Amino acid sequence: MRTFTSVEDLSSAMGETVGPGPWFTIDQDRVDAFADCTGDDQWIHVDPERAAEGPYGTTIAHGYLTLSMIPFLGRDLYAIDFGTARVNYGSNKVRFPSPVRVGTRVRASATPVDLRVETSRGLLTVRWVVENEGQDKPVLVAETLTVVML
Repeated sequence: MRTFTSVEDLSSAMGETVGPGPWFTIDQDRVDAFADCTGDDQWIHVDPERAAEGPYGTTIAHGYLTLSMIPFLGRDLYAIDFGTARVNYGSNKVRFPSPVRVGTRVRASATPVDLRVETSRGLLTVRWVVENEGQDKPVLVAETLTVVML
């Protein structure tokens, strides 16, 4: 775990990759719960019998489930231990180059790439790569934007 204790500390880490973090198994219960929350219950995600005959041979996780797991997958990578709060601001360049088959493991790496500091806040851009065990292509590449209240 990398802990950033000041704006200067975080600024000096631009371009340095943290991770990868620990592996985490994506199971059908998590995919089903995400489908219930979002209403995205397409068979490729929630019907294991039909998906077994589909293009991936099994159900796959929603791309947006993988994206939404960035805070979870990143919690063991780094912490920002300064300022009063952090708020998600948005994402840039989100791509899902390959699927996450249910029952496989994923892990993330994070690279802070930009920090723009104003009087009372900073805007942090982090490039995330989520990989799937045994696959060459990542399952997610995205830049997240976080407001750090100073």
